[in-house]
Amino acid sequence: MSDAPAGPAARPRGGRPNWFIALPVDAGRWFEDSVSAPPEGLRRFHPDDLHLTLAFLGACGEEAARRAFARASEWPGAPREATLGPLVPMGAPARYSALAFLLEQGRAEVEAAIGRVRDGWLAAAGARPDTRPPKAHVTVARPRRRGLADERRGGLAWAATIDVRGQPIALGRPALFTWAAEPGARLFRVIDGG
Repeated sequence: MSDAPAGPAARPRGGRPNWFIALPVDAGRWFEDSVSAPPEGLRRFHPDDLHLTLAFLGACGEEAARRAFARASEWPGAPREATLGPLVPMGAPARYSALAFLLEQGRAEVEAAIGRVRDGWLAAAGARPDTRPPKAHVTVARPRRRGLADERRGGLAWAATIDVRGQPIALGRPALFTWAAEPGARLFRVIDGG
């Protein structure tokens, strides 16, 4: 959907949690089998954290996020399956915010659907409009916020070794996500839906 922010990063100490509406993605066996441990400075997502962001609401608060999620029935629900494309940096390659698989099959349909619902959901939450074109992607790793240039280059080299093009994935129903309650392996938790 977007280059940055594509979704919340690790929780800063004392920061307000971010909220987003996304389709949970079933990692199946392909994730553990094909997405190797990343190099220093890059955090690979837990398989249960994989998702495709539909609307990034930011630090709007739970009540506002739930107002947006109350409109989740507007999601057209298609496609329910897609295939993965290349693993690419989100944002400028030298300062990317995430590494994500673009969708291959199903990409045009998902991006068109995001374009139909995102503005209304953001407005319902009182969130800032997102004027960038939707980009259907599944983030799998993030660099440290203040990561070194060498670490980012290492992340790009790692990404180049991973090829799951054509891998089918199941897309769940819209869910409301926020940060995990406690720091640990998981970054996110589903509050509603999914």
